[in-house]
Amino acid sequence: MLGSRHAFNDLADTTGDLVSLARLPRVLELDARASTVTIDGALRYGDLCPSLDAAGYALANLASLPHISVAGACATSTHGSGDRVGSLATAVSGLEVMSADGELRSITRDRDGDEFDGMVVSLGTLGVVTRLTLKLEPAFRMRQDVYERLPMDAGLDHFDEITSSAYSVSLFTTWRSPQFDQVWLKRRVVDGDRFEPQPTLFGATRATRQRHPIDGMPPEACTPQLGVPGPWHERLPHFRMDATPSAGNELQSEYQVPRRRAIDALRALEPLRERMGPLVQVSEIRTVAADELWLSPSFGRDSVAIHFTWLPDWDAVARLLPVIEEALAPFEPRPHWGKLFTIPPEQLRPRYPRLVDFGALVARHDPEGRFRNAFVDRYVFGRS
Repeated sequence: MLGSRHAFNDLADTTGDLVSLARLPRVLELDARASTVTIDGALRYGDLCPSLDAAGYALANLASLPHISVAGACATSTHGSGDRVGSLATAVSGLEVMSADGELRSITRDRDGDEFDGMVVSLGTLGVVTRLTLKLEPAFRMRQDVYERLPMDAGLDHFDEITSSAYSVSLFTTWRSPQFDQVWLKRRVVDGDRFEPQPTLFGATRATRQRHPIDGMPPEACTPQLGVPGPWHERLPHFRMDATPSAGNELQSEYQVPRRRAIDALRALEPLRERMGPLVQVSEIRTVAADELWLSPSFGRDSVAIHFTWLPDWDAVARLLPVIEEALAPFEPRPHWGKLFTIPPEQLRPRYPRLVDFGALVARHDPEGRFRNAFVDRYVFGRS
């Protein structure tokens, strides 16, 4: 299956047929009593969220770009940021899946219990997700304030304080100097709230102009900053739906480490600054709350995601990734399933306690392996 094609590795590659749901009829069905919405399997967040907001509803979190499909983001455990907010897949309360035998099956948490946690982050192995049902909450407003030039030592010394100081927090660095070049703080706005941000943040200063995470890229591509309140879906993402997200021409990697060891993990990367700096366009650090989804990188542990947006030079990135992974190895990193990594399957598989259960689930739902490919065989079933 193809979603919005925002994968950087061979997760969606196949020697068989590629299938797209882009021409499915749109589905957007609100259930006010249950506070849920049911959507089709091709809908993107940027197309969904304005309609939710107009009806008075919101999702708890969003990724940095609204251009991705909801089904694809959930199947790969893509995430936003927040101490108390899990990956985007934690909003899923139901799925409609066309399985390998061509039958449509309804899957819900209430009916399928523990197995439901194995079905949401599925890497596309259980069939074609034709519909999803998502949990909603009342619509809210947000503001985002950006701080510039936070010394890295100060950022790490006050890491917990900074990352818990707003609803969603991102720290950006290029690793070319010992600083976080930008810190983005996204806060909920409550009626009557007289909050005013401090002019400094542990040595960083509040930005007085709109910023793009990547220096030199047009800040107009980003959602409004400078503390201007606006709807949740126009502040939680970093990038606007009508603009090119991030750099556009790039490669991406990401590793999640346990939050309790995140500072040590970031310190372990500092000696690689001279090797990472020439290749990285920007690196983003975010928190993700623990969940119980079997294949989620934040399964069973509050996590910190260390993301890299690379220059489009795969040969150089491929030589660097094993060095980064070796530095992070003591912290048992779990990579984003849809981004670039080189961790061998025999090292990665033990980091997912329910992986054997997931393999059995896949075997029951797709005994002939119609939805499996080389990536799934390597990392789920341990076959070369």
